[in-house]
Order: sequence, then structure tokens, then C-alpha cells
Amino acid sequence: MTVPSTNEAGFVADFPHPRSLSPNGGEGNPPTVPPCARGDQRGVVNSFAPTGGEGGPPGGGPGKGERFDENAKGNFTLFALIRLFLFVLWASTLSAQSTVEVCKVISKTVERQVRLPGEFLPYLSVELHAKVVGFVEKVTVDRGSLVKAGQLLVSLSAPEVVAQLAEAQSKAQAIESQRAEAQAKLAAVDSTYERLKDASATPGVVAGNELVQAEKAVDAARASLRALEDSAKAARASAASVRELESYLKIAAPFSGVITERYVHPGALVGPGGRPNPLLKLEQNSRLRLAVAVPESEVAGIVKGARLPFTVSTFPGETFYGRIARVAHSLDIKTRTMTVELDVQNPSLQLAPGMYAEVLWMVRRARPSFLVPPSSIVTTTERTFVIRVRGGHAEYVDIRRGAPVADLVEVFAALSPGDEILKRGSDEVREGSAVVIQRTGQQ
Repeated sequence: MTVPSTNEAGFVADFPHPRSLSPNGGEGNPPTVPPCARGDQRGVVNSFAPTGGEGGPPGGGPGKGERFDENAKGNFTLFALIRLFLFVLWASTLSAQSTVEVCKVISKTVERQVRLPGEFLPYLSVELHAKVVGFVEKVTVDRGSLVKAGQLLVSLSAPEVVAQLAEAQSKAQAIESQRAEAQAKLAAVDSTYERLKDASATPGVVAGNELVQAEKAVDAARASLRALEDSAKAARASAASVRELESYLKIAAPFSGVITERYVHPGALVGPGGRPNPLLKLEQNSRLRLAVAVPESEVAGIVKGARLPFTVSTFPGETFYGRIARVAHSLDIKTRTMTVELDVQNPSLQLAPGMYAEVLWMVRRARPSFLVPPSSIVTTTERTFVIRVRGGHAEYVDIRRGAPVADLVEVFAALSPGDEILKRGSDEVREGSAVVIQRTGQQ
């Protein structure tokens, strides 16, 4: 293809297409401009006489040479516009295909450690209350005391409970005496009935009415005995209940542990009708619970029974261990975390409830994850994406960021292992534009 140019005579000539021109005559460089287009008019105007054209007056009046000069100026403007248009066309042709450096999407099972805060809790904790109303008679322990299960902690005094127990026991004994009497009466009438029955075998010795009365007397004595037996049983139960209330006057440790709080002293009135506050607080600290709030994104990596290391700021440079024992299986709506408890053995009581720990939590995805360089991720106000090269064209793929893994970033997207993406993503590379891959030694 050629474009028109003008020779010295003002006629149109062939001018090569700018894509075939270069400063050295090579292809792919800006076009070489003819002299007239560069403003060099020597080949167009200077060939004519400065005082006039052919047949013109010597004094420089209008003539044929001046008309050629006007034509040259018009041709200069025309060719300057043509030069500008062809240069823009050449530049756009070169930029239509961008040369880009790519890397491949890596599919790998992610295993990493994250540091999660945790709080120590006592394995067992209870506040001891008085079940019956009474006065504190004696407190055998204080804050910090180590106690064994069943050890006496507090003694209470309640005279009315003792009186109730004596009354209940007296009633039980009286009913027991009545029962014994009824039992003896039953034996007597039953014996009479049996003798009358034997005698009635001889006709005319015992009247039939007497035999019936003796039988009914036995039935009545038996019923009376059953009633007294039920009454005696109720009386014994009542006495046992009062006796049990009396046992509550002695408060013992339900399990081995440490007394962490003491709220009362001798002489204080305690119980449901007195002081409802607790008497003591007992905790088992030889074994602790380490409660860790695991973020929702890391819940899938929980493995029950796993042994995890943790550190405590109180003991710098020392590492402790615990095992995952309990999982809540429910998220906290406000924090979007799931509580997981680790069992920590603490026989020396070095650790204490309320301390904070930093747990090195192992995160392992159930499925392989996609890993890409951080530089390949493009973030705009509307979306986050990577640019995949497919069929020589750029394709935007929306992603969701995961966790950093060494010098790569975990992403969740509709990608496939081995997909080629731009190593340095930029929204200047438009979606659908043609790209040329720059092959390097490492991808």
C-alpha cells in the first residue's frame, strides 16, 4: 500500500506505507517523513527562482513560481496530518498486543500455624453454700488451702435441726412399738381362729357364728398391722430426712483442689433464710481448661486429640502443651468464633486460672488450596481478581483472599492447577485484550 506524495512539479507520486518505513529502512519503526512533510521545502519550493516563477517578472511579482509556492504550503499541511495519523496508527498497532510475564497457579495442601489467644479456666469450680439455716461454728480452711475430697471445711450450728431430729426419732420409735403390739395381737387372734377351726371339725362343738367372728378378727388385726408398718416406714423416712439435714451442718470438699475464696467467719448466720452468699470457693487447678476462640475460617482444621504447643507471657521462653478435648460445635454469633478447650496438666500449680496463653494453632485444609504470588492479585473498588491468560487473551477471574503461605497467598477462585496468570496484575490490562506471554526460566 502506498500513500500519495507530491513531486517538484506538484504532481502526486507514490509514497510507501509507514509500516514499511523506519529510520534505517526497517520494519516496525516510526515512518520516515518526506522532506516536504518535515518542513524542508528545498525539494519543492527552493527549486524555483526566489524572484518569481517561470515567466514571472524579475521584480518578484506574481507569476507561475508563486503559485507553485502556495501549492507547496498546502502540500506541507496535508502531509503533516498524514504523518500524524500514520504515526498514531503505528503506535496503536504495536500496543494492541501487550507482552506480559506469567506464572502458574499452584495447587497444594496448606499447613500453617496461626497464633490464637486463649484463657485458662479451672477444670472444676464450685461455690459452697449452706443448705440449712445455721450459724458458722468453725471454718477449718482459708484462701490458698489445698484440700482433699471429703475433707471437713465448715461446721454449722442449728439447734432446731437437732430438736427436729429428736422428735422424728421419737415418733418413729412410738410407731414401732404400736406395730409390735399389733403384730402380737394378730398372732393371738390367729391362734384362736385356728383352734376354733379345728374344733369345728366335730359337729356341735363350736357354733358356726363363732368361727366367722374369729376369722374376721384375724383379718382386722392383719390390716391394723399393715397400717402400722406403713406408718413406721414413714416415721423412719422422716427421721432419716432430718438426720440428712443435720449432716448438712458439716460442709466437706466435693473434690480435691484449692480454696480460692473465703467469704464467712465464725458466728455468721448462713443458709437460705440467712445469708444466701457462698461460704467458700473451691477450684481444681491441678488440671486446667485452656479455652481458645477459633475463627470461623480455621474451624475446619480442628482435630480432636491433637497436641498443641502454647506459651504464657508469665513464663517467657518456656513452652507448654495441651490436647484438644472439647469442641463447642457452635459459633458465637457476635465474634464468629468457636470455643475449643484444651486439657492442660498442671500438677505443680505453675499455671493458674485467668492467665492468658498464646496457642500455636495448626491449620490444615481438608482440600488442596490454590496459591498465587501477591503481586498477581488486583484489587479495585469493585472487585478483587487475577488475570488469567487463555487463548492469547486476558481473562479476569474473581478471587477471595485466604491466608499468606510463605511468599504466596492462598486464594479461593474458579481456577485450575497450572493456569497461567499475570505475575504482575494490573487493571491496565483490559479484559479480553490480546497478550503475548514472555517466557522466562522460572514460572
